[in-house]
Amino acid sequence: MRHILSSFLALHWAVVFALLAFICIDGNRGVAAALGVLGVAVQDTRFVDLENAIVVAPLAVALLVVAVLFCWAFVESLFSVPTNPDATDSVVRVAFISASGVLSLIVVGGAAQGINGLFMVVAVQLAALLASYVAMLAERRSAFAAADPGTGEIRAAAHVMAKAAAHNSALSRISGRPDTNLRPDTNLRDGR
Repeated sequence: MRHILSSFLALHWAVVFALLAFICIDGNRGVAAALGVLGVAVQDTRFVDLENAIVVAPLAVALLVVAVLFCWAFVESLFSVPTNPDATDSVVRVAFISASGVLSLIVVGGAAQGINGLFMVVAVQLAALLASYVAMLAERRSAFAAADPGTGEIRAAAHVMAKAAAHNSALSRISGRPDTNLRPDTNLRDGR
């Protein structure tokens, strides 16, 4: 079973962060445009020191690294085996943690620049990242359960059998009679 939702979400976040990295290369206008893509309305604002490549390049590189991590998660989701979800989970986990870290750094940098409304926009993006991570994790776990159905079914059957045995034992103790649900060959051997 292919992980369609996981693949789509990984590709979506890879494209979003690659787009933000590409837009941020343009310096002052690029950062304003990237903030506009995120949903912050920044008009006629001159950011301090954002014309220098030394300041803008780390932001663009960080966004590009996150895009590459999500691209890696996309490739892993296409070629992963459902019986071993841990290999892909580590890549997905690192990608989402890195994305959260970069967005947190954007909030800190935006607060230093005095950008209003950035916290709420980044909080919405972080919530979307969290929802995506939970959806990907749920899809992976359900695919793993579908690929290895014996474990869950055996455990459920054992649980039902244990409850029935406990119930029968409790009934025989309450009634004072010996347990009558023993196998026929043990009844004959004991002389009952």
